[in-house]
Amino acid sequence: MHGNRAKEKLRAGDIAIALYGHSNTSDTIDFCGPLGFDAFWIEGEHGASTWHEIGDLSRACDLWNMASVMRLHSAEAGVITRALDLGVNGIVIPHVNTKEVAELVAQSCRFAPAGRRGMYSGRRAYGTPKYFSKANDEILTIVLIEEVQAVENLDEILSVEQIDVFFVAPSDLAQSMGYLGEPDHPEVQAVIDDSLRRITAAGRVAGAVGKETTLSHYVDLGVRFFLVSFNGWITAGAAAYLSTVAELKK
Repeated sequence: MHGNRAKEKLRAGDIAIALYGHSNTSDTIDFCGPLGFDAFWIEGEHGASTWHEIGDLSRACDLWNMASVMRLHSAEAGVITRALDLGVNGIVIPHVNTKEVAELVAQSCRFAPAGRRGMYSGRRAYGTPKYFSKANDEILTIVLIEEVQAVENLDEILSVEQIDVFFVAPSDLAQSMGYLGEPDHPEVQAVIDDSLRRITAAGRVAGAVGKETTLSHYVDLGVRFFLVSFNGWITAGAAAYLSTVAELKK
């Protein structure tokens, strides 16, 4: 047991930031660890992260006191349990469109009496007395609101206890609204803003993509969990460097 920095910050009313990018390796996490982010987003839905890598990925996060937050590909109890048993202390489930699915996620992330996670200890139990009575407090549970159906059912979804973050994901939401590849479309942005307001008004934690251009706006809406990619920083830095070189050649 190593705590969960992101969850602790959210409990304190603070903002928590998860980092992600094109690479999901323990070396990448080791490099990013000293930068000061609260969590690393391990991509198990769209990325190449596999089961046998989860131990090393989550251990690298532990080394730098970052939460290991893994997005899984489906809301299945066995899939959630397996990821937790292998060492991550944060779960992200995509396409949570109904209260029933949100309840399944919440229950699968916790042992009794709060849930019905399958009984197994895994590496986080090593050297931890009374692991089963402590584990629930260290799991960060995030559901993605990313389809029109989820927005329509949002009030019911928000009533589910033991969900830590309700994250409004723009790209799939845009697709479900008929704006394929246009997450910045005004109608999509209006739905995102309205959903974030509803989440915070219900006293729950809202999550959003933390681009610099929208960060201030979302903070004003009460968002306290952000996901930010380092891909854009590498791209911008490379472009600036090559531009400098080009100027020096003139």
